[in-house]
Amino acid sequence: MATDNNVFYGKTPPLKLFFLVALPGAIGMLASSLYGLFDGIFVGQVLGQTAFAAVNLAFPFVAINFSLADLIGVGSAVPISIALGRRDERAANNYFTCACIAIVVLGAAMGLIMWFSAPALMAMMGAEGELAEFATAYLRVYAACSPVCTIVFAADNYLRICGKIKTSMVLNIAMSAGILLFELLFLVVFKWGIWASAFATCLGLILAAAVAMAPFFFGKRQLKFCKPKFNIKIMSKMVAAGAPNFLSNIAGRLTAIVFNAVLLAMGGEDAVTVYGVIMYVNDIVQPLLYGVCDSLQPAIGYNYGAAQPMRVKKLTIYIFIAGAVISLIAAVIIFVLPTQISSLFLSPQSADPADMQNYANLMEMAGFAMRLFSLTFLTRWFGFAAQSYLTAINKSFFASVLSTANALILPMIFLGILWPLQLTGIWLNFALTAAAVAIAAAVILIAQRKKLLPKTED
Repeated sequence: MATDNNVFYGKTPPLKLFFLVALPGAIGMLASSLYGLFDGIFVGQVLGQTAFAAVNLAFPFVAINFSLADLIGVGSAVPISIALGRRDERAANNYFTCACIAIVVLGAAMGLIMWFSAPALMAMMGAEGELAEFATAYLRVYAACSPVCTIVFAADNYLRICGKIKTSMVLNIAMSAGILLFELLFLVVFKWGIWASAFATCLGLILAAAVAMAPFFFGKRQLKFCKPKFNIKIMSKMVAAGAPNFLSNIAGRLTAIVFNAVLLAMGGEDAVTVYGVIMYVNDIVQPLLYGVCDSLQPAIGYNYGAAQPMRVKKLTIYIFIAGAVISLIAAVIIFVLPTQISSLFLSPQSADPADMQNYANLMEMAGFAMRLFSLTFLTRWFGFAAQSYLTAINKSFFASVLSTANALILPMIFLGILWPLQLTGIWLNFALTAAAVAIAAAVILIAQRKKLLPKTED
């Protein structure tokens, strides 16, 4: 007999399923990303520009740690969804159990590595004095909390697989609201330092993880813990399926590390600060795209496993349309309001005329950089949607090619090509990379079009 989840993903009309899944997914992902926005705003406005730059130097290393949890979370979600489509719940539960254990173990290992390597990493970036001190303190808080907070990035996938779309959305909203409250309390009321900003985020992540995973521990979700059966085949499937998303995250953060080092040498603290603003804005738009695409992956994977090509095709078309709408709206907003957006994160150090002039120069740089960055979203949606679809149907090789090209290979190539333009070349890098990835995605989809749908339909 079919479970409610099987009926939901297998029988709901595709357009209705899109709205039932994608809208809450986008809202939930946007809400979950707001904690990063709050972090940037509070640090920039309360602790100042040096602290803001320190966060931007340290956070790529934090994100690399989170990416490992995402590797296992997304990587297990794909075979779990396909297994459920084939009515193999035993295999689905084993993937789920093995993935949760792996995330906790990896979180503990990465926490230890980050704690002890933090000072050396910041020195490698070229940070000195107060900037290095702030960045090290920030990174070490995340390192200490790593074993218990990284599971939250996988829990969201498991809730959606179980059809708990609204639960995932509400939990993400509550998590961001909690982090906002902790940021206000720790930074504004208690007036603690930069470490408290990281602790506020970690505390919110830990509480959200506890709430999300509790029903799984008590057997109240379709996915259930079982006696794990680890083997190379299972782990390799999870790693392969999660590789596109992981490579995108890890490569993107490696690129950010390189860019930060280049910017620090090329334009000093101001250039790193502007790059930080761009990254915060990117981290608001991208979760909207990710929320729509990622929330539909279980539905696409389920119907792919159930051999329903027309349902897969319709759901995929909706992903591309939604991605285009979100991206184009973002491009317009960023282009029209660059200084207003930048001012959320940046404020004058004092009323001294010299500081006000420095602030005016910084805002001019930020406005110019943001307008060039806005061009990125004219084409980013296509490559992102293509990558998500390829991941959902377990075509991890092509998805990995797109994600790595977007996050690392092309940015490094354009960094060299655009080097004579100095800072302008950095700001243009995003748009040129997105356009090149969109072209590559179109070529892959056209070349592989006969192999991207299940062969039979019930």
